[in-house]
Amino acid sequence: YDRLQEVLIAGGFEPFVEKACQPYYAPKMGAPSVPPGRYFRMHMVGYFEGIASQRGIAWRCSDSRSLGEFLGYRPTEETPDHSSLTRVRDRLPVSVHTAVFQFVLRVADEKGLLKGKTVGVDATTLEADAAMKSRPGTRQNRLPGARRRDTGEDWQEYVRRLMQEAGQIEPGDEPSAEEIARFDRQRKDKKVSNQEWQSETDPDSRIAKMKDGRTHLAYKAEHVVDLQSDLILAAEIRPTTHGDTQTLVDSVLKAEENLQAIGAETSIEEVVADKGYHAAQMLELCDSLDLRTYSPEPK
Repeated sequence: YDRLQEVLIAGGFEPFVEKACQPYYAPKMGAPSVPPGRYFRMHMVGYFEGIASQRGIAWRCSDSRSLGEFLGYRPTEETPDHSSLTRVRDRLPVSVHTAVFQFVLRVADEKGLLKGKTVGVDATTLEADAAMKSRPGTRQNRLPGARRRDTGEDWQEYVRRLMQEAGQIEPGDEPSAEEIARFDRQRKDKKVSNQEWQSETDPDSRIAKMKDGRTHLAYKAEHVVDLQSDLILAAEIRPTTHGDTQTLVDSVLKAEENLQAIGAETSIEEVVADKGYHAAQMLELCDSLDLRTYSPEPK
């Protein structure tokens, strides 16, 4: 982290992020906010330490004196909590985060680390910060979930209607949460689709099957990596309904766009992907863009 601090200071990181974030900070209002440089450094800590949540990042920074020093805090000062990170993140648009992302690539390019000719593309599903099923409770503390597009019912109301149609309850009856859950577990047809359901709090998320077998509202995260340096050239978030063969070229073009934005002399020539990306249409499109592809053909 000391070496990283030297690189950031030498590259003019502080003035850069201050200028990029200035339009989104009030000149003076209420308690002091988290300075942009510290906000982005905390997310660097999350990346290097493998911490996915803001709550985890905040705890790690508060627990380590060396990380507190990296953020610019004295031992007697408290580091920001997760709610402060959330407020800054909600304030700053994607364009600012993209500018900081490109700043890092520019520094790497100046140090001769960026090669960029051969890239690897892969994707995974990320759980959305939204519940599929609403949590029972009062109107004030109930956790909103997905709702049916046709009727507007949430999961509890939907299962309650199925119980009534199955003759388990009479119209006007109010079954307990345990009775609803028991009926839901035992019924056979439990398929859900994005054509029928949409999240009440995160309408852009989509229903997807996670790697552990659970069904959850999620997003597809696809990254493009320079295979020689392991530098991430693009990190795109897409709906889970977009297949790998549909998004590979878009992600590679985004990586190329980032390289052009920093004035890199290199350009992407080869793309490596797993068999999930193999499709004749995708290969032909890459060929038309002078991209050589390496993708195993599925059996």
